[in-house]
Amino acid sequence: MRQHVNPLSRVHQRPLPLPPPAELFSEPARPIHLDIGSARGGFLLELAQQEPGRNYLGVEIRQPLVQAAEADRQALDLRNLHYLYCNANVNLEQWLAALPPGQLERVSIQFPDPWFKKKHHKRRVLQPALLLAIAGALAEQQELFIQSDVLEVIEPMVLLIEASGYFRRPPEDGRPWRLDNPLAVATERERLVLQQGLPVYRVLYERNRQPLGTWPELPLEQRPKATDNPPERPELCP
Repeated sequence: MRQHVNPLSRVHQRPLPLPPPAELFSEPARPIHLDIGSARGGFLLELAQQEPGRNYLGVEIRQPLVQAAEADRQALDLRNLHYLYCNANVNLEQWLAALPPGQLERVSIQFPDPWFKKKHHKRRVLQPALLLAIAGALAEQQELFIQSDVLEVIEPMVLLIEASGYFRRPPEDGRPWRLDNPLAVATERERLVLQQGLPVYRVLYERNRQPLGTWPELPLEQRPKATDNPPERPELCP
């Protein structure tokens, strides 16, 4: 059962400076995997133990889930993992921009809240401004991984990412969807969906060589109408 939180509500629109890696991890220079929408945190908790050579940050807008995840992390004394409460579209841009070049190794957005009603699409997590911030922090060949069990959610994400011009798909990946999960651990949602015999739609992207700029000026017929989630800054609108 999904428990939605409206990211556009006033309480979640407040600026919230996020701690730098030096305040989050015992070895802050390690590569970072950022999981946007980390929920209860079980995915990163397991991954941080299986692959301890990098740092992991989970960000989540539902504060009680962050508190519970942090309690689990502290109980295991995992110093390469941290969870933070934040609204990704309000608080992540500055944090990403401040990272040393190349340190962000991977970003994952897995099973985000669907917000099915058209008038609520602007609440969806992957907005153009956030995508630009991710693209700016990822060096060439570093990864952006998305997956969902809802086609109406992942198809606009794909349109938005590919319209940006900053990402490519590995040629060996299946089309339109990757058949397997490239990560060593599945989320709880993914396991549940697969146990029910339902499909999971996945795409793995790599940052390409395109220098970061403003949102590209696309011909009208190529603009990703299906996203319906314009950012607040007009210069980033598709």
